[in-house]
Amino acid sequence: MATIEECRSALEKLADNMAGADGDVREAAALDRSLSCRITDLDITFVGRLRGGRIEVLDTLQGAPSEKAQIRLTMDGDDLVAMVNGELNFAKAWGSGRVKLEAGLRDLFRLRTLL
Repeated sequence: MATIEECRSALEKLADNMAGADGDVREAAALDRSLSCRITDLDITFVGRLRGGRIEVLDTLQGAPSEKAQIRLTMDGDDLVAMVNGELNFAKAWGSGRVKLEAGLRDLFRLRTLL
């Protein structure tokens, strides 16, 4: 089971990857939205913002957040680490229910480019 530190490191690596992306990926990630990433097996939630193509983690909360973020990811820690390391395909994990992505319809259409 991935630790809190490994999950935070994976989110930082994802943020770096997104910040260095080009073309359609950079355009899709160029939203300014609140973001949460709930790690179910650790019962924690990373909260922050997706801004300018980069994820900014602002806080780590125990359990579910009290406020809904505009973009919400839910998964276990091992899946987060595996996705960021290229060992788990996001689209397949999302399609099988291992990963949940919730957002407004317009944001989902924009974010699909990242898949």
